[in-house]
Amino acid sequence: MNRVAMNKAELIESIQAALGNDATKRSAEEALEAVLSSIEKGVKKDKKVQIIGFGTFEVKERAAREGINPKTGEKIQIAKSKTVGFKASSRLKETL
Repeated sequence: MNRVAMNKAELIESIQAALGNDATKRSAEEALEAVLSSIEKGVKKDKKVQIIGFGTFEVKERAAREGINPKTGEKIQIAKSKTVGFKASSRLKETL
């Protein structure tokens, strides 16, 4: 079986292991939720969250463009939108 990605439950287990024997699965889950929530709030408020040594989450804008409906082949107009991009730090890139 090929692994595609670490899922949330596995990430929580990894956090629990990193925190040591006193940490519960619940406390590891709460820690993860606190970090994710903080990143989400930071991106909404400041449009950018930079974690030195890890990377940067940043709001990116996609321009309006023309696309093709894959079912019908018909051309459609895709509205402009926002997304969040992640750029890994050089330190993180070196570990890959």
